[in-house]
Amino acid sequence: MADPSSYRPKPGQIPDSPGVYKFRDEHGRVIYVGKAKSLRQRLASYFQDLAGLHPRTRTMVTTAAAVEWTVVSTEVEALQLEYTWIKEFDPRFNVKYRDDKSYPYLAVTLNEEFPRVQVMRGAKKKGVRYFGPYGHAWAIRETVDLMLRVFPVRTCSAGVFKRSAQIGRPCLLGYIGKCSAPCVERISAEDHRELAEEFCDFMAGRTGAYLRRLERQMQEAAEEMEYERAARLRDDIGALKRAMEKSAVVLADATDADLIAVAEDELEAAVQIFHVRGGRVRGQRGWVTDKVEAVTTGDLVEHALQQLYGEEQGDAVPKEVLVPALPEPVEPVAQWLSHRRGSQVSLRIPQRGDKKDLMATVGRNAQQALALHKTKRASDLTTRSRALEEIAEALGLDSVPLRIECFDISHLQGDDVVASMVVFEDGLARKSEYRRFQIKGRVGDEQVWHGQGQDDVRSMHEVTARRFRRYLQEKQRSGEWTEEPAEDAPVEADGPMEPGAGRPVDEDGRPKRFAYPPQLVVVDGGAPQVAAARRALDELGIDDVAVCGLAKRLEEVWLPGEDDPVVLPRSSEGLYLLQRVRDEAHRFALRYQRTKRGKRLKASPLDAVAGLGDTRRQALLKHFGSLKKLRAATVDEICEVPGVGRKTAETVVAALAGAAPSAPAVNTATGEIIEDDGAPPAALSAERGQER
Repeated sequence: MADPSSYRPKPGQIPDSPGVYKFRDEHGRVIYVGKAKSLRQRLASYFQDLAGLHPRTRTMVTTAAAVEWTVVSTEVEALQLEYTWIKEFDPRFNVKYRDDKSYPYLAVTLNEEFPRVQVMRGAKKKGVRYFGPYGHAWAIRETVDLMLRVFPVRTCSAGVFKRSAQIGRPCLLGYIGKCSAPCVERISAEDHRELAEEFCDFMAGRTGAYLRRLERQMQEAAEEMEYERAARLRDDIGALKRAMEKSAVVLADATDADLIAVAEDELEAAVQIFHVRGGRVRGQRGWVTDKVEAVTTGDLVEHALQQLYGEEQGDAVPKEVLVPALPEPVEPVAQWLSHRRGSQVSLRIPQRGDKKDLMATVGRNAQQALALHKTKRASDLTTRSRALEEIAEALGLDSVPLRIECFDISHLQGDDVVASMVVFEDGLARKSEYRRFQIKGRVGDEQVWHGQGQDDVRSMHEVTARRFRRYLQEKQRSGEWTEEPAEDAPVEADGPMEPGAGRPVDEDGRPKRFAYPPQLVVVDGGAPQVAAARRALDELGIDDVAVCGLAKRLEEVWLPGEDDPVVLPRSSEGLYLLQRVRDEAHRFALRYQRTKRGKRLKASPLDAVAGLGDTRRQALLKHFGSLKKLRAATVDEICEVPGVGRKTAETVVAALAGAAPSAPAVNTATGEIIEDDGAPPAALSAERGQER
């Protein structure tokens, strides 16, 4: 536990201006991000007597080891920068709302030549118009089914659309009048886009004018004695009204507003949001969060607004946002919302009338959501705490292991050897921290073993050494460790290298995060694997990380240097948590190993032939029937395949002559010898019985 006075800035260092500040722990990890109208006053409040701080604030400042800040011009800029940093660093002491599920949206892909209506989840895409969110996907499909009668917009996938265009025949929806069939040019691209835009206008709440137009057309058709057309218009009006009935009128027509309600206790808070468009409730969603920092209701509302509108622009931000309490101060938040919308946004507390009544309804939903969440989580929170305490007691740890990393080795009879690292924090899986390794059979730059079959012990030593060597390198890079690295500790690259930096990066260009050490390392195995992991740590001079192993056979917990295992009761929550960690590591490693093996089995000598694409490769195999027969063919016989010239045929013959034929495979289920053009599924299924 750090003493806040050890990193407190000197008097006069902190500017008296708006800004955003970050607290970092001893490993350099950002643990809290905040903003302030006056950085000097706000940061001074963290360095008072610990007894006078809120318990959560006290935990944060004693966990931190440094504080830094960035000065901005206005409070609105501070709000935006705070949101950006929270998204980037994911600080453990900040309130973070997470959806309790992935809500479906009704989406219209206006970014395509022929817009499509479909159900979408996940991150929003540019050029797509969204409506919702809805509670269930079937509710979207029911609404769309009713509206396709009036707005026959395309709903098929790209594959179905392309296939219909090729054969010149529309799908079933085109025959029954629920699609205008742009695939067979029954409607032009311009007219179909206009139809999709009318669909969007109706879904956005502009319903009255459209219904009145249809009613006028129906009357005109009746007066002209076009009774069939009038009947179709009558049915269209009925379908639209049934679709509108699915979202009740709650506010005056043309009202666009979001209503946010909060229900909270000392430990958790639930937020419910009703999206009202055109006076009707078009969507509902909810979040629940742990209150890891000392926050007021206004602070919770501010965090919810950041979560809701941080990535939104234009009409996605409504004209009016109704909340139970206003952030303090409210002006920067209102300005920020107006900037994101591009016009004035009203942020206020409803005082009377229908809006106050609807806010009460949203509040009741928030209370019910919090009660349901606590019913689900109460036993879970207690169980996780008890499990961590039991592990600490059984292993003789000084404190509970808040971060646990587990390593597992997977291979198939010694081939495609890989390893996995999974991370559990506070008893919950943190999948963004998972890592996978290809076993190289080396320590440092020296090749010490290769092709020696199933050597899980050496593999475990290698992967543990690589993970913690990266930890020391990141620690040195951040300036926390100033000693020179050992000569046999080069930079390990488990991925692409960052240009000029000499360290691996993820696909998005950010450095991989190996800099945060665990309190406990769990290995899948018994005493030999535990000894290998401990030896790797000792060689690197790491003595503050505990190691244990969980053997599958009797579920015994092994400790380094102990002749006898620790036996936890079968009913122990600690044992159950260790089993979950071990099983997750095994699952993650096995999936990676199967992926590698699948790629290897699909590899063919034809893949290396320059200028031979997929089409001609398939044509060759189809013509000769198998790779074995193709290998025996002459240049003239290969030239008989359409599209294959003499030069290509000569290249194929040379490539196959240089590739040694593999040993015949045997289907262990039937005893059948398999030709070298691939193993049938039965053989692959039998192989899986040999996996580890």
